[in-house]
Amino acid sequence: MERQTLEASIRGAWDARDFEGATTETLRAYGPEVLGFLVATLKDADAAEDAFSLFAERLWLNMARFEWKCSVRTWSYVIARHAAADRYKNEARHHRARVTSSSLAELEASIRTETLSVLRTQKRTEIALLRDELADEDRALLVLRVDRNLSWRDIAQVLGGVAEDELDREAARLRKRFQLVKEQLRKLAKERGLI
Repeated sequence: MERQTLEASIRGAWDARDFEGATTETLRAYGPEVLGFLVATLKDADAAEDAFSLFAERLWLNMARFEWKCSVRTWSYVIARHAAADRYKNEARHHRARVTSSSLAELEASIRTETLSVLRTQKRTEIALLRDELADEDRALLVLRVDRNLSWRDIAQVLGGVAEDELDREAARLRKRFQLVKEQLRKLAKERGLI
């Protein structure tokens, strides 16, 4: 399904105050790619699973408060990024609310199982291994831009945590950083004889 259609469908459920339906559609549409993002940025499937569970819970708990200042896809990445950062905090691990909807819990488990099994069976390329050597933010920047094809403004929202009026400046900063990261990867690839 086309992204605009997905977003419209989620918005329709949200407008009808069917927040569980909107959450379910969001998880179905973006859950696998968000989990892939978490695996790529955290480099540890167990940590990614923990972060994904926290992401799904926060998505469910906050759907009614979503303000539509960005796409649901971008918002999902913001939640996932925060979940990844919070995964080791004692409060996040022991005091978080559990998803009470059994259908949402089943969907989350299904996405985790299917996506992680696919990611584990894919042969890691040498370039992907080089990417793992980058700093966390640089790796996240590459995944969001190259693998997920997010716009620079969306990436600024996910990574920057800046106010709306600073998004364009942060997007420009991230574009420059992206060029430096590409140069760093190119240098590493040359050193290892990959290019």
